[in-house]
Amino acid sequence: MVITTIYVTRHAFRGSYTLNASTGEYHTNSPSPTNIPNDPPLAAYGVQQSRELATALAKLDPPIEFIYSSPFYRCLQTIKPAVEKIGGKVRVRVDNGIGEFYGPAPFYHPSPASLHLLSTEFFPSLGINPNYTPSLTPPTFGETIAQLHDRVASALNHIIASVDAESGERDTAILICTHAATLIAIGRSLTGQMPEDVSEEDFLAPCAGLTKFVRREGEGKPVKTPNASQPDLGWRNAKGVRGPWDCLMNGNCDHLVGGAERSW
Repeated sequence: MVITTIYVTRHAFRGSYTLNASTGEYHTNSPSPTNIPNDPPLAAYGVQQSRELATALAKLDPPIEFIYSSPFYRCLQTIKPAVEKIGGKVRVRVDNGIGEFYGPAPFYHPSPASLHLLSTEFFPSLGINPNYTPSLTPPTFGETIAQLHDRVASALNHIIASVDAESGERDTAILICTHAATLIAIGRSLTGQMPEDVSEEDFLAPCAGLTKFVRREGEGKPVKTPNASQPDLGWRNAKGVRGPWDCLMNGNCDHLVGGAERSW
């Protein structure tokens, strides 16, 4: 019938990188196979977290049928064990609209690797759909917190509508693998709960944690497509994107041996 459940996870523990805010230069001691300085792979500890997460994801009910991932290497590396454990039943798509958040800057932030390289060179075993068109691409010069939330709401609108159309008579569950700030914005966009103070702690984003949203029965109206004159996409005030949705699990880390880490 429609998507009834959305699981969301943040990538596992990654290698570190630094940014010189004056020059816009990124530096990392964990070089990525993509050769993009703000695109480090998982640390060895994060690889283990991804395996522990995979075990949990394979046991979920309802089971995952679609995985939507940020295009950054650490996110796809995080879902790789899960795809292998779940098997060929899951369909993987890369969407820049759920990618990393970078604040406004007088320089361009490096973009992630292309869909072609991700699907053919770096992660050929994931079966990434090469024909999927991402919902949108975040501006490379950064965005405000308000722009992040509307960007995420627009991406969710696209993703949910796409899967709703494909699901036919089935109730469907999807997984989104993303980043900390984006995960928080996802929670707010789905529930329609936007705090007056954006720094308020509401949705938790530990590395490789698990958050679950369930759609209220009979809900699912679309929100408006954003444009320069329409910054409010209609999801606020408890309406939610094609929802509202209820959060039934918030940053759960019971599956991780080391528990919650780097939680916002």
